[in-house]
Amino acid sequence: MVVWLCILIFCAFAVCSCEGNGLSILNAGDAGGAGGSGGVATLATGGAGTGGAASTNTMPAIVSFAASPAAIFAGQSSTLSWAVTDAIALSIDPGVGSVLGNTSQLVAPTETTIYTLTLNGSVSARATVTVLQGVFAQTGSMATARRDHTATLLLTGKVLVAGGIDERVNFLANVEIYDPVTGIFTATASMTTARAEHTATLLPSGKVLIAGGTYYNRSTDPFELASAELYDPGTGAFTATGSMTAARQGHRATSLLSGRVLITGGDGSPTSAESYDPVTGRFTATGSMTTARARHTATLLSNGNVLITGGVWHETTILASAEIYNPVTGIFVATGDMTTARSEHTATLLDDGKVLVAGGFPSTTVDLYDPTTGVFATGATMVVPREGQAATLLTNSKVLMAGGGDFSVNSQVLSSAELYDPTAAEFTATGSMTAARYAPTATLLPSGKVLIAGGSDDSSGMATALASAELYE
Repeated sequence: MVVWLCILIFCAFAVCSCEGNGLSILNAGDAGGAGGSGGVATLATGGAGTGGAASTNTMPAIVSFAASPAAIFAGQSSTLSWAVTDAIALSIDPGVGSVLGNTSQLVAPTETTIYTLTLNGSVSARATVTVLQGVFAQTGSMATARRDHTATLLLTGKVLVAGGIDERVNFLANVEIYDPVTGIFTATASMTTARAEHTATLLPSGKVLIAGGTYYNRSTDPFELASAELYDPGTGAFTATGSMTAARQGHRATSLLSGRVLITGGDGSPTSAESYDPVTGRFTATGSMTTARARHTATLLSNGNVLITGGVWHETTILASAEIYNPVTGIFVATGDMTTARSEHTATLLDDGKVLVAGGFPSTTVDLYDPTTGVFATGATMVVPREGQAATLLTNSKVLMAGGGDFSVNSQVLSSAELYDPTAAEFTATGSMTAARYAPTATLLPSGKVLIAGGSDDSSGMATALASAELYE
């Protein structure tokens, strides 16, 4: 009887002792979920209980685990950082693996990802990195509404916006500079000649070559221009340079690896081509194209040749033909035809050297051109039909298609945008622009953002030029 009484007294003392030590364990399920600053898990010991003394024992614990920034855009990175105690084994999933205690790890997920930090195989915490899908946001507006203008990224990171037609159908000589740091357009010196549907090409010197286009002053019919001029960012001034060998609008200008600029086709001289030498300031004729065309595309390939696709001839015949210009020989040679005829389309050089030819009147399909075979193959179909869209190769190797018009069934100018993923070979919708735009300019900024400026909000383009601009990121 005495023995049993002693045992009962001992057990009661043991229970009181455990409660007095106040031992508590917070496991992964108690750690909280992912959030803007990441999840945090802790494992605590000690604490004086009723009638008990504080324990000096410690147990493994995750003091903190966070992602900064917690939200990124595709192609950007986030830093996972953590603090732990008494770590024997530490790992992060997915995609990271074993790590050391009290340090950090750079991650660049392509989609929203929940990262789990596991301590000694049992205690864990989570942190979420949210990958934002593309978003358009308004930036400063241009001082002048304009369409059929040009936008050129300068070596300074600023953007030169030149010429075009305003909402009153005035042909413009005025020019503005966009500063990505302030988000503001400011006026700079005007061109020597008002013009629209011209080309603007950045030269190796940092100057910009403005060539050709069209002009109309209400007293005459619109006419093509042969004149050209140079913008010098150092002085902020335009000066005349040598004139082209032929007047043209709706032509294309392509910067060659040699530093020269190839000018092809256009209304006024649809078959001819010429090149501009920045050293001499002169244009000289080169070989003629195999097919007369305007409003085509001209894309510099990785091998230095130029791919010419589609366009329109005599304003009625839409072309499926394509040809290659060799700068060494100065000769154009026909290559395989596209799978469909296109005008007002886009052609974008992908990172793998192929060319994505997309949309255009009257097609919603895509062609992929392979320079090694000289063949066009049918690619993915865009989310919506569009022509007159802007196409931009992003820093994550995807292609942004923004705006344009869908005139297949219900004629409308589009605010929607979509992304082409070369890896998945598919288009997916992304955020819509703040305004519907036909033929806006799109300029990839050093930050990776895309500046969308101007354009028209009506399929006819008459008196509907836009002054607004926005950024995609």
